[in-house]
Amino acid sequence: MEKRTGPVLSAQTVSEGLNSAVAMVLKTEVNSFFFKGLKQAYPRRWTQDMEWMIGPYVAGISPKALWRVQDDEWDLIGFEAVEGRHASYDPGSPDVSLVTDTMTMLGRIPCPNLPVKTAESRWKPYMDDLADVHWLIGDRLLHTDYNPLNILIADGRALLIDWAWPTRGAGWIDPACLILRLMAGGHTAEEADKVCMDLPAWRKAPAKGVKAFAGACANMWDEIAQADSAPWKVAMAEVAEKWLQYRAWHRG
Repeated sequence: MEKRTGPVLSAQTVSEGLNSAVAMVLKTEVNSFFFKGLKQAYPRRWTQDMEWMIGPYVAGISPKALWRVQDDEWDLIGFEAVEGRHASYDPGSPDVSLVTDTMTMLGRIPCPNLPVKTAESRWKPYMDDLADVHWLIGDRLLHTDYNPLNILIADGRALLIDWAWPTRGAGWIDPACLILRLMAGGHTAEEADKVCMDLPAWRKAPAKGVKAFAGACANMWDEIAQADSAPWKVAMAEVAEKWLQYRAWHRG
């Protein structure tokens, strides 16, 4: 890495995050860098390919991807270091409006012609009625994982990090994914819905499509929680079920 950064004066491990084997901030005489990496043999090493591939298209709303180092053992990506904190999704948090501002910017980005996953292929296995899959088709670039650990609040704006799952699909899917995370942060389903009401993509969201997606999310998170009963996964399964009930009984 020092061939890319110059001599490293200090290195500090970043403890937050769930998907990297190593994540550190490096300081040199002239710059600081954040890098994350996985061993080449790791089953989900492909997420590094996704982050590196999508980086140039999201440089305005995410820290810039600067370099990549690969050898027989490791796959590492270096980013510009951003001094910030992770977002708070507490009801009334000013961070929430910063996140929706960034989501509005992302909603203007058409998905580049790259081999990313499609929304219909990702959620098809969880659909109660396969005929509803067509609602998910679209040409927008989606992040889909709005865990607050994937949001950095810095200089009055929200930056998206961890592009492991870039997806092509209908633009309203990202607001729907945010709603689940807002509910996990303490919002009611109605409060979370109101947060997203000013998002152009959410205003156009088809009620039948959102209901079908809510069902798919409930099925997906139930499967995840059944396979691994980590408290946060169980909590997400409960939230997804509540959102499904809200869409079924309050949204028609």
